[in-house]
Amino acid sequence: MRWVLFPLALLVGGALVAIALIGILAILAYPRLPSLDSLTDYRPKIPLRIFTADGYLIGEFGEERRSVVPIGEVPEVLKHAILAAEDERFYQHSGVDSLGIVRAAYSNLISGGKRQGASTITMQVARNFFLSREKTLTRKLYEALLSFKIESSFSKDEILGFYLNQIYLGQRAYGFAAASQIYFGKPLSEITLAEATMLAGLPKAPSIYNPVANPKRARARQMYVLRRMKDLAYITPEEMEAAKAETLSIKHDINDFGVHAEYVAEMARQIVYERFQDEAYAMGLRVFTTIRKDDQDAAYKAVQRGVMDYDQRHGYRGAEAYVDLKGIDTTQEDELEERLQDFDVSGDMEPALVLDADPKQVTAVLHGGEMVTLRGKSLRSAARMLDRRAPANRRIRPGAIIRVTQDAKSKGWQITQLPEAEAALVAVNPEDGEIRALVGGVDFNRNKFNHITQAWRQPGSSFKPFIFSAALEKTYSPASVLLDEPVAVEADETGSQVWEPRNYDGKYDGPITLRTALAKSKNMASIRLLQSIGPRYAQDYITRFGFDAEKHPPYLTMALGAGMVTAWQQVAAYSVFANGGYRVEPYLIKQITDRNGEVLATTQPVKAGDENLRVIDARNAYIMDSMLKDVVRRGTGMRAMALGRSDIAGKTGTTNDYVDAWFCGYSPDLVTVTWIGFDQPRRLGDGETGGSAALPIWLDYVQFALEKIPERLPVRPEGLAEISSVDPLTLQELHEFIYQEYVPIIEEEQRVQLNPFFGNSITP
Repeated sequence: MRWVLFPLALLVGGALVAIALIGILAILAYPRLPSLDSLTDYRPKIPLRIFTADGYLIGEFGEERRSVVPIGEVPEVLKHAILAAEDERFYQHSGVDSLGIVRAAYSNLISGGKRQGASTITMQVARNFFLSREKTLTRKLYEALLSFKIESSFSKDEILGFYLNQIYLGQRAYGFAAASQIYFGKPLSEITLAEATMLAGLPKAPSIYNPVANPKRARARQMYVLRRMKDLAYITPEEMEAAKAETLSIKHDINDFGVHAEYVAEMARQIVYERFQDEAYAMGLRVFTTIRKDDQDAAYKAVQRGVMDYDQRHGYRGAEAYVDLKGIDTTQEDELEERLQDFDVSGDMEPALVLDADPKQVTAVLHGGEMVTLRGKSLRSAARMLDRRAPANRRIRPGAIIRVTQDAKSKGWQITQLPEAEAALVAVNPEDGEIRALVGGVDFNRNKFNHITQAWRQPGSSFKPFIFSAALEKTYSPASVLLDEPVAVEADETGSQVWEPRNYDGKYDGPITLRTALAKSKNMASIRLLQSIGPRYAQDYITRFGFDAEKHPPYLTMALGAGMVTAWQQVAAYSVFANGGYRVEPYLIKQITDRNGEVLATTQPVKAGDENLRVIDARNAYIMDSMLKDVVRRGTGMRAMALGRSDIAGKTGTTNDYVDAWFCGYSPDLVTVTWIGFDQPRRLGDGETGGSAALPIWLDYVQFALEKIPERLPVRPEGLAEISSVDPLTLQELHEFIYQEYVPIIEEEQRVQLNPFFGNSITP
């Protein structure tokens, strides 16, 4: 018995001494524990969030991606998943789980090393809020003591709430609400059992069980959580099997919020930063923009379709890049995934690594290991690049990186390519300047340059309406006659060299009215009109619409839109014609609130109708609106007649050598500007005009945006009379009269400017 009792007594004595020492240390350490103020007044860093006007999240900015959710709003399925994965006895222990410690110690003893921990949810809260992650006995003691202190100060639900909102879960996500948005693109209230168990598996090791970086390990961890939930009777075996069979849609881009409004979010961020500086990223500001989800979705799709249609018209360019497949096992998913990691998804275009290729069939692998086979119609556009005679640096062969997209109806894969051209769209309410939709480019992740606000481009013929409006102020009318014949302009008038412009179609109609000149976008007539009213007068006049005078030198080239504008300026300028002559400033932010919902700032726009905003006469605006409607009815914008509306007006714009294409169109309730071109200006291609390249994008969006808005025609202002005939002279007689009487004078003296009218006389 002595040999038994002595070791037992030694063991018990040692344990008592250890307990006594721990007790003494606890008594000494407890008063020195940190205050729990950070929990009683829990104010975590909450990022700046940007929303649509109807409440959809479109952007989030801050070091920590976090959403604070009251414990009462957390789904039960997630609570149960977390308890099963992290602390099944959470509601029974007092901060430190003694049974869990014994179980972990036994497991570690029989496994021959430290394999299992016994950290409770309360201990994790103590560690995350107050302590470092160093693995020392002192830190463990403080962690245990803090856990007791926390348990004595807060309810179990409050502690679980701290944990749910504070824990780091990978991808810069802090808290389960943020993780749900980042990984699944949905609020916490909408997650399924399968999604909840995937999230609940993250706290143990976010980097290891991250479903974006390590889908296989994340899946294994998810299965473990499901088994634990079944064992604890939180779910039935049938529910477990259904969750196991569910296919999860994981977001690979943490900035994908379900609404493609990245340019809007970035613009809003810059505006808010100017006011709040760095504090904006942690104080929980909520910014509500003016855009609406449905409008923005329609605008994004219109830009995508327009650019892809343009791209397809100009043929398939070949493989995007190549990777070396030598020495790798193409049956190993990890090795193939490594070769694809530098190529991101763009929109619905996925990168694919070609494993085998011939003119009849291409086999490729996608992110995640999915194999796709392309044949028949799927390869039609790329047939030339499958030929062995294709350029070596473009041919589709094993190792090539190509792009594929899945057909929404057939679910079959089609070969495609990243477009090189850029496009942009902005839509505004002309009554108050509220931005309804804004797409600054094809793909924000590839190109963050905002083509609405940052791109200074030549407007081409879309600038002519402002010259014509200036002419109306100089006593011209829509029936005034201009000469549409070739013209040569000397160097002193152009500011550079002799200029011999031409009409787009190379045809000349002789004397035509202003209305026809604008509808058919006649260059020669526009130049003569500017020559008549004077370039310097026009340069000053266009500033009424918000254009910069210095960007439009006072030369005759201004008549053809040789200056520089932004799409933001264009949409504001065309709003003047749409609203009856008032200049309203486009605005993007409707309201800013703090983390508690208190309003910090609200935009109060000044609306059209306020005479302080008037920049052109109401009669001028009405006449210009009438003339711009003719552009749509019988001119270069006739494609817009597909809307079947009588209140549509607008103007196409094509710059020299087809470098930029525009369409600026409107109804009384919506002004929309679209543009397409290349960042490094170059030819879009023969025939790629504003009417053929930019107007289809405009039409695609506007037919959705105006679907529920009834037609509305402007009221004719006082001081205007409509007449059908103003002079007995025919155009041919007038043409002959001009050439016989006035052209010789101009040729001899070079100082007479014609200002011809249908009227009783023609005045030099």
